Amino acid sequence: MKSRILENLRKNEGPVSGQALSEQLGISRVSIWKHIQQLQAFGYDIISSAKGYRLKSSPDVPYPWEFTGRESKIIYHEQLSSTMEVAKQLARKGCADFTTVIAGRQTSGRGRLNRQWFSDEGGLYFTMVLRPDLPPVFSFRVGFLASLTLARLLNQIFKIEVRVKWPNDLLVNERKICGMLSELEAEADRVAFINMGIGLNVNNDPSPIEPTATSLKMILGHNVSKKEILFRYLDLFETQMQSAAYDDVIEQWKQYTVTLNRHVRVVTTRDVFTGKAIDVDETGALVLKCSDGSLKTIHYGDCFHQSH
Repeated sequence: MKSRILENLRKNEGPVSGQALSEQLGISRVSIWKHIQQLQAFGYDIISSAKGYRLKSSPDVPYPWEFTGRESKIIYHEQLSSTMEVAKQLARKGCADFTTVIAGRQTSGRGRLNRQWFSDEGGLYFTMVLRPDLPPVFSFRVGFLASLTLARLLNQIFKIEVRVKWPNDLLVNERKICGMLSELEAEADRVAFINMGIGLNVNNDPSPIEPTATSLKMILGHNVSKKEILFRYLDLFETQMQSAAYDDVIEQWKQYTVTLNRHVRVVTTRDVFTGKAIDVDETGALVLKCSDGSLKTIHYGDCFHQSH
């Protein structure tokens, strides 16, 4: 109902009477008034007058009712320890495909190899529960598609050059703007769920903690809407997933990457490898050419670009 009330208010520049809303939405004027009060408490600047209600401004908060058609799949918390942990519990209980857990900030956000992911207010932190009809051996494609789709979307919206770094970070001018983490649970030869956690630096400034990181606000010089980015990303990514766009995702991903043909250092749980990144193979693994001429295939790790 909040979604429908906001839709009505946004359509009209002037005030909308409680009576008109009541008739259009099929609920009492008292119910309308209660919903308006709740929206005001959530930060919506709604002016009440004798002529009715007028929406002056909305908070940039991804509340469920802001996602028309997805309301039941959006779970928003002002603060969480980790969206990955909450999403894992929901996934194991059988929540719907594309259930999305969002946090205004995280107190124990995680990156790859159990590193801490700093999650200050102003960033966009969410985990999607995905249930693709895939054998586990092809599950890596989902992560590549998630990063490629977001890079393309940010390029399109903001006209900036977002590139992907193996395995699925996003960079602008060599500075990290987004990190992704995926966790999988499988049953026999089928994926039960893949949880895709994404931390995107939007209106925050990560540089004091991560000097090599940046944010959309730092690049553009002004705040942008987290709500709009997430709304458009979920729609676009779900469309891509439904059309099985991950079949040729590695080849498309390579067109957006800044990792290939340069020297890199890759940290895994056990080893550190250095060499020239010469390819990403059909399994999503990074192929390194080591100094002795040998080839090393790395399936998972943290990749650090060396100077050109």
